[in-house]
Amino acid sequence: MDRVSSMLSFVKVVELGGFASAARQLNLANSVVTGHVKSLEERLGARLLNRTTRSVSLTEAGRAYYERCVQILSEIEDAEEAVQTLQLKPRGILRVNTSPAVPLVIAPSIAEYSVLYPEVTVHLTATSRMLDLVEQGFDLAVWYASVSDSSLIRRHLASYRTILCASPNYLSKRGQPKHPTDLAGHNCIVYYDAPFGKGGREWMFSGPDGEITVQVSGTLESNNVDAIRAAALSGQGFIYVPTHLVLEELKSGALVSVLRDFLGREVSVDALYPNRQHLPAKVRTFVDLVAKNFRQIDWDPCSRDVKAVRYFAQRADPGQEAAQPLRRAAD
Repeated sequence: MDRVSSMLSFVKVVELGGFASAARQLNLANSVVTGHVKSLEERLGARLLNRTTRSVSLTEAGRAYYERCVQILSEIEDAEEAVQTLQLKPRGILRVNTSPAVPLVIAPSIAEYSVLYPEVTVHLTATSRMLDLVEQGFDLAVWYASVSDSSLIRRHLASYRTILCASPNYLSKRGQPKHPTDLAGHNCIVYYDAPFGKGGREWMFSGPDGEITVQVSGTLESNNVDAIRAAALSGQGFIYVPTHLVLEELKSGALVSVLRDFLGREVSVDALYPNRQHLPAKVRTFVDLVAKNFRQIDWDPCSRDVKAVRYFAQRADPGQEAAQPLRRAAD
């Protein structure tokens, strides 16, 4: 028999002064309660209760066991209450794994979350490869691009496109490429945290004639977005990064987007966690907040302009098939 259930039956018999009263409160048959107490006595090899037709009383061994059972059952109740509280109210440590570029866009959500739920401490760890969430004790990951682990629950948060840009100084010296294949003659700063092939050296574009993949190389490769952005700003070469990471530089003119007729690859930003059932409140509320805030980010401002340019150009030329290129740009 279940030892905890047997302990509970024993305690109720003692507190209510009889088997019948204990059975009624526990909503069990008399024989079941009797069986629980008997199984304890057989396990312990000691009589716990003195029984008469009118009453029960504790033996010396029974009294000592009763006191320990009350303590154990109280601790079990406290443990269950603590877990239920965690499920209902966010508290404790929230361990989040991200790719290196994510902290920049998730930091405002963490600041807001800390105000809303001050009893939660967020531990944010950025790594080049996603960690094993279960093995290394992480509650969730927020990750760019697809992750192959099918055992994880995935919640889509946003989508973004990459953009090709360089400083005006670099462009004035080296000129602007007219086609992605022209990048072979340019210095390309490789961001290898991005979801590209061959360590970030495969840059993929979608143009009027379909998908294009080009192999690039350059004098700097890094998984640190600040490093490659600084290199581009100093005139070192082209970078190919998520648009939102260089939005301010594009607005100020410090960086200039090129090949605007060729859209970068669309990539998903996802929250991933081990199990959907009994999701802790700290995970559920954090993911909900990040999802809400990510919907406010202008992830893809440049590609939207490109779609409009293509659409109106195609409408102006009746000889072209407008629908197909427009659909490809939206994919």
